[in-house]
Amino acid sequence: MALLRSVLHMAWMLLTVIPWALALLLASLWLKRTPLWWMAVNWFRLVVWGSRVFLGIKVQVQGLENLPQGAKSPAILLSKHQSTLETLLLPTLMPRPLAFVFKRELLKIPFFGWSMARLDMIHIDRESRALAMKHVIAQGARLLEQGSWVIMFPEGTRMARGERGTYQTAGSRLAVDTGAPIVPIAVTSGTCWPRTGFVKFPGTVQVSIGPAIPSAGRDPKALMREVEAWIETEMRRLDPTAYGESLAALSDPVPVPVPASAPMSPPGA
Repeated sequence: MALLRSVLHMAWMLLTVIPWALALLLASLWLKRTPLWWMAVNWFRLVVWGSRVFLGIKVQVQGLENLPQGAKSPAILLSKHQSTLETLLLPTLMPRPLAFVFKRELLKIPFFGWSMARLDMIHIDRESRALAMKHVIAQGARLLEQGSWVIMFPEGTRMARGERGTYQTAGSRLAVDTGAPIVPIAVTSGTCWPRTGFVKFPGTVQVSIGPAIPSAGRDPKALMREVEAWIETEMRRLDPTAYGESLAALSDPVPVPVPASAPMSPPGA
């Protein structure tokens, strides 16, 4: 049954992405980035809706009140990354256009990649870390100034349930350079949508949005350690079976806990 559900969901994605991408490419000839972004988000909502209908994946969200308020309030979102699901889900939860940082090779994906190229995001060449860092800071500062929020996966790649990667400092360096606060995000997408493999499984994915962490005057490495501590502690709270009962593996300072809030379903999910 899980295999059949996964086939139907993949068919749904392919059926919808082609006309949507063509429409976005055509609209990009006269529309600016912001309306193009919300046009793309409507397709993300279709995919998330399909994951609920075809795959049986439900979503619970807490901490939306932690997002910066105000039309001009900047933010850098740093999220746990376990599957493709959060790249589609998180934009549907946010009140502002997002700019993803991603590897340049994704632009070669037919239709999906072509559309991403029209959305003015931050695509990097991971072969040169020094140049990639400069590009992230320069382009990130520009997009923040234009009103977009920058979103990054600081571990750099998808991690299996219970795994912890190396947290890179590009996001915290951008935050310190621009003065934008960091919003840490924990997400348990790996419980339903594995990092590798085609088959997805029904269940509930939890998203927890942490309190914004100020960046002004901070050391980028120390700031990233605080972000890492919050995300990894929260992941153990949300998905304890993936980590076991002990928190001994987390040796960083204890982060500020997320204020309690009632789970809610994301718009369009």
